[in-house]
Formats: sequence, C-alpha cells, structure tokens
Amino acid sequence: MTFVLLFLACLFIGVPVFVTLGVPSLYELLASPIPLASLAHSLFDGVDNFPLLAIPNFVLAGAVMARAGITRDIIEVMRSIVGEAYGGLAIVTILSCMFFAAISGSGPGTVAAIGTLLIPAMKEDGYPKDFAAAVASSGGTLGILLPPSNPMIVYGVLASVSIGDLFLAGLLPGLLMGALLVGTTYLLSRRNGYKGKAHRFEMEVFLRTVYRSKFSLATPFIVLGGIYGGIFTPVEASIVAVVYALFVGAVIKRNIGFSGIWGALSEASTVCGGLVVIMGTAIFFGEFLALNMIPQRIAASLLSITDNATLMLLMICAILIVLGTFMETLSTVIILTPILLPLVKQLGIDPIHFGILLVVTSEIGFLTPPLGVNLFVACGISGLTIEEVSRRVIPFIATIIAGLLILLFFPQISLFLVSLK
Repeated sequence: MTFVLLFLACLFIGVPVFVTLGVPSLYELLASPIPLASLAHSLFDGVDNFPLLAIPNFVLAGAVMARAGITRDIIEVMRSIVGEAYGGLAIVTILSCMFFAAISGSGPGTVAAIGTLLIPAMKEDGYPKDFAAAVASSGGTLGILLPPSNPMIVYGVLASVSIGDLFLAGLLPGLLMGALLVGTTYLLSRRNGYKGKAHRFEMEVFLRTVYRSKFSLATPFIVLGGIYGGIFTPVEASIVAVVYALFVGAVIKRNIGFSGIWGALSEASTVCGGLVVIMGTAIFFGEFLALNMIPQRIAASLLSITDNATLMLLMICAILIVLGTFMETLSTVIILTPILLPLVKQLGIDPIHFGILLVVTSEIGFLTPPLGVNLFVACGISGLTIEEVSRRVIPFIATIIAGLLILLFFPQISLFLVSLK
C-alpha cells in the first residue's frame, strides 16, 4: 500500500518521472531482504537494450533533415499536389507532417520541422495564425503513429513485442488518421472560406518538383523499405537514416556544415538524454509492481466491472486520454505498459493492437493542456498563447478520438499487414 501511495504522491505533485518511478521502488527495496546492489543491476538492464538505440538515431536523422533542407523539399512536393483546394496550404501541412513522420518518429519534432516553415507561410497566405498553429500541432501527432515511432520502440521493449511488427501495424492506422485530419482541415477551411493563394495542379510542375526533390523523397522509402524488406533491423535502419541524411545534406544539397551537424547532435542529445534515466528506473519499477502483484490487483478490479474485451478497451482508452492530459507520452507508455499489459493479454487482446491504441491515445495528449507538447511548440513558432491555439484544436481532437474508436472496434486495420507476414 505504501508503494502505491508513494507513487501516486510523486505523480500528482509533479516530480520528475524517474523520481516517480524510483522512490517507491527504492522504499520497497530498503524494506525487503533484497540486496541493494539489485538497484544498480536494474538500472543497467533498463538501458542495456539494443532496440532503444533506434530512438536517438531517428531523432538525430530528423534533426539533420530539417537543417539539410529535406523538409523544405517535402513541403514543395506536397504543395504541388494540392492545387487550388480549400485549405490547400493547411492540407499541405498535414501531408508534409505525414511524410516527415516517416523519418523522425517524434511528434514535437514533426511540429517543429514542418511548423517552422508552414505556419508563417499559412499566415502570409491569409490563414488565421491560430488556425495555422492548430493544423501544425494536429498534423504533428502523426509523428508517433506512422513508423518509425519512438513510443512504439519503448512499448516494444517493455512488452517484448516485435518493433518491426509494431511499425507495420502503425502504417494503416497512420494513413487513416492522416486522411481524417485532411478531411477535417478541408471541411473547416471550406466552412470558413480559407483558400489562400490558389494555384492549379499542373502535372509538369509536379513532376519537375518531384525530380528536383528525388533524394529527399527517397528517405522514408529507403528506411521503411529496408525494415519491411528484411534488409535491416529498426536499429540499423535508424543508422541508415542518419547516414543518408548527412549524405544528402553534405554531398547532394551541400547546405549543411559543421555548425548544422553540431546543432542536430545537441537537439538529439537534449531530447533523448532523459530517456536513459527513465528506462532504467522503469525496469526497476516494473519488478516491484510484479513483486507487489499490483497488475493482478488492478486486473481483478477492472474485471469485476466487465470481462468484455471491447468494453474494457473503451474504459482503458478513456483512462489513458485523461492521464495523457497530465503525463508526457513516453512516461505514459513506460508507467502503464507493465500495469495494463497483463490485463490485456488475459482478455485475449493482441498486444500489438493494444500498442497502437496506446499510441493513438498519446496523440490526444499532445494537443491537450496543460502538458500538450505540440501546442507549446506551435505556440513558440506562432507567438500565440496556449489558450488561443487550444480552442482551434478541438475539432482535430474530436477527429483523433473518432479515429481511435474506428481502430478500437476494427482491430483488423492494425493487424492486417502484420497478418500478411
């Protein structure tokens, strides 16, 4: 009981995640006959995990690509496709986020890379600044659903699930969610008359833009094609992404130098440094959860309400959406996976399908104050307050929830490509 109270106290007073996980576990360790040296072993085992190497590499690849002009190439191609549709540049933002998501694996990173260029461009084209920031924030959520995805890598490690299968399972849900966000953007733009500077789609312009950007556009196909084709593992793919990004930036485009590479390394270090400490304490925390049989107790409590798998998933998703409002995405995945996974398996729910639902609920957390990271990134770019942007993202949050329900009731969408292996 003390273990749970300490955990909840740390969680609600807002102490760092590694402390939230470590303090109750350390208390249990000191009160038990288990040697104190087991703490060091758990901390080491938590980070001594080969698949985790993919996260800093994918983040670094995204940072290099943003500085090498690859992001700008992607945007130009998407802009040539949309033509004179209502909300053309806003739709370009969503499509560019989808494409960049297949490189970076990060939600905030996607908002930063795409929003830095397109929020000012939308404002210049006559779109309200708050709408532009809301679109970029919402499109950035695709950064963790479309593969490669950093939360999927962490979930795969904790749940002992194939990361390649998780990436494959995220592809169709990512495309579905992207299509829903594009539809929402179009409807909102049409209702409000947002059209920007219209231009017709011209095949010649499109083909010329694609040819000019061919090396940039090849990036996700090389990375994901290599993974799905069995050429290399997700970790090897992340290294290929970094090397290819450096090659395009330094050799092909020749617009990234030492300062750009140093900036990308600094950004990746800042983003990923805390993960090392958190993963170590997470393994330690999971061991004491099992020791205290907390997952089994939570499972018994929830099963006393219902043993219907669909109703249970609805309850879990509702809880995850609420928690995601107050907790950072990787923290949510790290803390809740060892608690909820035994229950999910007991009900016969596929762990891969559950992993996709966990990621989608985390998408919503990116857009909800007080911890909506994507909102803060977009506010920093646009110069608006969190309140101004929050009102504009409500339709997009409703869209993501609708997509979540579709995926929940039709697990085949997540599992179809995996079943073809």
